[in-house]
Amino acid sequence: MWSTREVAELAGTSLRTVRHYHDVGLLDEPARRSNGYKTYGVEHLVRLVWIRRMTGLGFSLAQIAAMDADDVDDAAAAELDDKLAADIERLQAIREDLRALRTSTAPSDLPPELSAAATARNLSPADRKFSAVLAQLVGPTRAEEYARMLTAYSRTDAADDFDRLPADADEATIDNLVARLVPDVLHQVAGFPDLGTWSDEGGHDQRTAQRVILAALTELYNPAQLQVLGWVAAAAAGEY
Repeated sequence: MWSTREVAELAGTSLRTVRHYHDVGLLDEPARRSNGYKTYGVEHLVRLVWIRRMTGLGFSLAQIAAMDADDVDDAAAAELDDKLAADIERLQAIREDLRALRTSTAPSDLPPELSAAATARNLSPADRKFSAVLAQLVGPTRAEEYARMLTAYSRTDAADDFDRLPADADEATIDNLVARLVPDVLHQVAGFPDLGTWSDEGGHDQRTAQRVILAALTELYNPAQLQVLGWVAAAAAGEY
C-alpha cells in the first residue's frame, strides 16, 4: 500500500526513524514488491503511530519493546510518572528563578536565596563573591540561613571601614577595627548558631570546603583584611 517514505509521513515521523525501528526490532519488516521496494500496510502504520505515542510519553525504546498496545508495563509507567513529577518540580523551580530574575533589580551572581539579602545589606563586591562561593559549598539550606542572618542585622560603620581597610594598615588600626567588629560577630553567632557548624548539603567534604574557602579569602581580601578576619574568627571561636 505505502512506501517507507509514505508510511513515515502518515505516522508523523521520519524515514530514518522507521529504518531505525526496523534495526532495533520494534517494527517488523514488510513484504517487498517484485521491484524490491517495501510495501507497508495498516498494521505497520498503526504500530508506528503507537510507538510514536509511547516515545512521546517518554518511554525508552527498550521499554516499548517489552510491551504492546494491550499491555503497557505498569511498573515502567509508574517509574516514568515519578520522573515526570520530578521534572515538573524542577522546571517549576526554574520558572520561579526566572521570574525572580525578571522582576528583581538584585544582581544575578548570587543564588536566589542570597541575592536579595546581599543587595539589601549592601555587601561589597568581595563579600558578594565570597558569599557566592560559600553558598556553593554549603548548599541552599545554609545559604538561606546566611541570608536570614544578613537580613536580621543592620550593616555597621565597622563593616564599611573593613571594606575600605588598606593593605598596609597599621596594627593599631587593625586592633581597633577588630574590637569594633567582634561584638557584632558574637551577636550574629548567638542568633544563628547553626552557621558555625559544618553542613555537607552542598556535596563537598569539609576538608575540600576549607581549602576552597581559604583560597577565596586569600584572593578576595588584602593582607590587613585577612588579619582582621583571622582575629574576628578567633573571637567567634572563643580564642580571642
